[in-house]
Amino acid sequence: MSAATHRPMPAPARPCAAAAAVIECNAAGAGRGLLPLVRLLQLASPALPVGAYTYSQGLEWAVESGLVRSEAEAAAWIGELLEWSLARFEVPLLGCQLAAWSRNEDAELARLNDDFLASRETAELRAETVQMGWSLVRLLAELDAFASIPGWRARLLAIEAPAFPTAWSAAAAAWQVAPGEALVAYLWAWLENQVMAAVKAVPLGQSAGQRLLATLGDRIPALAAAALVLPETAWSNYTPGLAIASSRHETQYTRLFRS
Repeated sequence: MSAATHRPMPAPARPCAAAAAVIECNAAGAGRGLLPLVRLLQLASPALPVGAYTYSQGLEWAVESGLVRSEAEAAAWIGELLEWSLARFEVPLLGCQLAAWSRNEDAELARLNDDFLASRETAELRAETVQMGWSLVRLLAELDAFASIPGWRARLLAIEAPAFPTAWSAAAAAWQVAPGEALVAYLWAWLENQVMAAVKAVPLGQSAGQRLLATLGDRIPALAAAALVLPETAWSNYTPGLAIASSRHETQYTRLFRS
């Protein structure tokens, strides 16, 4: 090789400070175990085959009646349900179910499941949570990642008429998802479904849907943290507007959604 074509071997590249920090962080994360996060993403995914996308929880009637006609009105409707219904009743109940699953308190699970079913004020809302709960139970019973964990399949199948939060909390507890993260993911999954329903029904553009997710999503961490410590005596799902919208949706002439 001539001197003109000879090049010395380059020295091994050293990662920049930012890249080194990422490598160190990833190594630490792998040490802690990221599988619960992966499972949580699966539970919160719109690909979860429970039929959530077929329900609007009264939003379709609110659009039909003229109560929700714009991005701002959709934000108000969804935001109030997020704060006054989900975060003050359904999600605190879910948090207690997570604890009951982890402590093997099956009688308490049955009580909380019955309480949630009794809180559904219309035939559509009750049918929604029963159908989604049944679909998730069937999936988990056949999913090796859940069913192979000793005892969990039998405990879940022992719940009579499991509501959706009951089945969802069983999976989160079995997969050792941290309670705070579970509540955040549950709220996000509900919010995403409501926003997508608004995008279809109002209709809104995709950019408007992303703005709603960003704006309303800002509230989720604080709502989840408060729900985690909210005593049962302070739970409330007093949302008469939702009950009226849902009951009137039952006889709505044209419908895209089942609730």
